[in-house]
Amino acid sequence: MNARGARLNRRGLETRARVIRTAIDMLADSEHGGEASANLIAKRAGVTWGTVQHQFGGVDGLWAVVLEELGSQGDMLPWKETDDGSVAERMSRIVDALWSGLDSPPGRAVATLRSLLPRNTAELTETHPRTAEQLNLWDRRWRRAYARAFRGLVVDAYRLERVRHLLPAAVHGLYLEQRLSTWTDIDEARAVLAESIAGYLDPGTGSTGRPRAASE
Repeated sequence: MNARGARLNRRGLETRARVIRTAIDMLADSEHGGEASANLIAKRAGVTWGTVQHQFGGVDGLWAVVLEELGSQGDMLPWKETDDGSVAERMSRIVDALWSGLDSPPGRAVATLRSLLPRNTAELTETHPRTAEQLNLWDRRWRRAYARAFRGLVVDAYRLERVRHLLPAAVHGLYLEQRLSTWTDIDEARAVLAESIAGYLDPGTGSTGRPRAASE
């Protein structure tokens, strides 16, 4: 369907797919993704801005469809669905999965797109309502995946919820740090992040997830 709800013919579907593919490729470009704009995407896809408006209803519709397409390409939170392991082991898997998602073309595309949008959520909802709806859907997926990761464990619900807010930002910060000139050992930093959060969630264990000795 185009922006007015009319069914697209074969040529229209091909044009739509080309614009979406061009948008994702440009946003995922690690060096030039920040230069992406709806107008430049249209130019690279070989269509006019009028075509983008006809197909998507404007920039908000384009970004919303791009996010929808990225969401259909697979789970962006690819940790193994298991109910085994300690809090520390599961947290390590979550950190690794978030890192893998950020390091994938879809992950880079989403991160770049978010950087192009208004920072204030109220402003985003007002100016890009369809895009905001898709981003809210991504957040709900993250909530569900996060909750599934701790099935079968008794963990303080308040601390678990606080960590849910911290994790994406913390992992994203480390991911950005590795792209700069840095003396930080990123692998060590990722390990400490997972171990420290596990210790916060499960105070009865040390940073490595082993039960504390009586002398500790």
